[in-house]
Amino acid sequence: MLFKDIGKQKYIALIAHDNKKPELINWVKKNREELSKHILCGTGTTSRMIAEETSLLVSSYKSGPLGGDQQIGAAIVDGKIDFMIFFWDPLSSQPHDPDVKALLRIAVLYDIPVAMNVSTADFLINSSYMDEEYVR
Repeated sequence: MLFKDIGKQKYIALIAHDNKKPELINWVKKNREELSKHILCGTGTTSRMIAEETSLLVSSYKSGPLGGDQQIGAAIVDGKIDFMIFFWDPLSSQPHDPDVKALLRIAVLYDIPVAMNVSTADFLINSSYMDEEYVR
């Protein structure tokens, strides 16, 4: 089996490309109360900025271009991340595009919920599954 059930308390990765960081931070501020019930992590600068702007505890991996996307992918494989919010920039080329593609591949392979824009993130965070176990 490639994946595990998702508990009531979710392990959520928060990631954003540079041009999308303000958008993600605003989304986190709007959903601070719900997110505070869960365990949060993110890549380098994104996790630091979210923690500074919201006072939420966000554990940090390396920056995406320095291997952070690969670290998040490994955590998904190890069952340490249940859910990912990744606001990526579709209009800018990234030096670590292959890592981003690999991360998205792992997220799909391990069947974790992924939001890549505000609308999808809103649907996921407001899902009834956020407050209960999800059995796969």
